[in-house]
Amino acid sequence: MALALIASAGTHSNEYLARHLAELGFPRPVMVASGGEARRRLDGRDFAVVVVNSPLPDEFGHELALHAVELTHAGVILLAKAGTAEQVADTLQGQGVLVLSKPFTALQFRQAVQMAASCYHRMDGLRAENDRLADKIAQLRLVDRAKCFLIEHRGMTEAAAHRMIEKQAMDSRRSRGEIAQKILEQAQEED
Repeated sequence: MALALIASAGTHSNEYLARHLAELGFPRPVMVASGGEARRRLDGRDFAVVVVNSPLPDEFGHELALHAVELTHAGVILLAKAGTAEQVADTLQGQGVLVLSKPFTALQFRQAVQMAASCYHRMDGLRAENDRLADKIAQLRLVDRAKCFLIEHRGMTEAAAHRMIEKQAMDSRRSRGEIAQKILEQAQEED
C-alpha cells in the first residue's frame, strides 16, 4: 500500500487533506506538524506522495519540499498562499515540486495528488529499470574480468574464453555472471 506524508500545522486543514488523500488510495497518511519531524519520517520510509502545507512552525516549507525531492522518489506538493506560490513556483517546479496556491478547490487538490502519485509510480518504474541495468552492467564487468583472467593466465583467445563461459553457463543452467564469479574465485584460490 502506498504511503503519504502530510506536513501541516493546521488541524482543520489536516483533516481536509487526509480525507482527500484517503479517497485517492492513501487511507492512513502520516501527519506531522513540523519540518524537522517530517525530515525524520522521510529518512526511514518510502512515501509515494508528500504534501507540505506552508508555512510550518519551524520553517516555511519550501526547504522541506526540496529535501523530499532530493531524498525520496515521492511526488511532492507544496501548498502556499497565492502570492507566495507565484514567487517560489518557478524555482520549485524546476526542481520537481508541484506548487498549488491556496485557496484551491477539492478537484485541484485531487488532481495535484494524482499527478504527484503518477510521478512516483513512473519514478519507481525507472528506478527498477535502473537497478536491472546496473545489475546487468555489473554482471558484464564480472564476465569481462573472468575473460581477462582466462586470456592472461590460461593463454586463451578472447573468443575461446567467451565461448567457454557461455558453454559452462548453458550446460549448468546458470548465468554467465555466476560462471565468471566461479572462475574468479578459483583463480583466487590458486594464488
